[in-house]
Amino acid sequence: MLRLESESEDGWWLITHPDHAHLAAVFASHWGNVRFPAPRPREHVLHGIHVHDDGWAARDAHPSITQQGKPSAFSHELVGKYSAFEEIDLADYLAVRESAVEKVEQRDPYAALLVSMHTYNLLTDRADRSTFAPNQLPLLDAFLDRQLLRQERLRTAIRLNPAFSPTETSDDAILNTFRLLQATDNLSLLSCVAYTQLSTLLHPFPTTDGSSTTITVQPLGPRRFRLDPYPFEQSEFTCTVPARHIAGKTFASNEELRARLAAAPIQSLAITVSG
Repeated sequence: MLRLESESEDGWWLITHPDHAHLAAVFASHWGNVRFPAPRPREHVLHGIHVHDDGWAARDAHPSITQQGKPSAFSHELVGKYSAFEEIDLADYLAVRESAVEKVEQRDPYAALLVSMHTYNLLTDRADRSTFAPNQLPLLDAFLDRQLLRQERLRTAIRLNPAFSPTETSDDAILNTFRLLQATDNLSLLSCVAYTQLSTLLHPFPTTDGSSTTITVQPLGPRRFRLDPYPFEQSEFTCTVPARHIAGKTFASNEELRARLAAAPIQSLAITVSG
């Protein structure tokens, strides 16, 4: 789940991980203009971004509370961090991540490669290794080794597939599509938690003149952002993400939270980006 404090301060907006990923795919579908190349191979890149968090659907259907009684979810306090491993069952977490990649691979090996690279990055470059219990590290490292082996196998498979051109399966091309997943995932996270500070989209991005540049994200108001330089085809556009509003700041039990969530109607929150 992703958690956004409601504007009226009487509760929370909750957004599922899959819906957040689907929003990232909407951003990716608009990516590309005279300065920034559009994603290629388009169908496979968009599919990978769209499904990269689908493995969390079952967990999001049964949310839990924190020790403080809040919905356990990604929130604005955690932007730029990935350090909550003291409070999770790592074996269960890794099983969800591994199963998610396997399911994507059955349909689309290119998309699965992007999802595996995203997972590996989360647990290496972006994770705080000190927050893992020492006895968990062998489990983590074995998982990471399996992901690297999977990635090599998937790279080989897509390069042997005549449906892809060599320019689409080069190391640079794959790295750039992975960075697009990272960027749109990041922008979706900022949108879903209504982030209020200046930030960047994690990586430099290739431009049509052969150079690369970093994109900054400036909040203009609730779920409104200006990007510079601007990577999308339209000078401004608005999209939506499904969310449920639940009243109350804390909850006595998991069951109370789940009952409130089940009773809440699905609504749409608007996100606007501009150059």
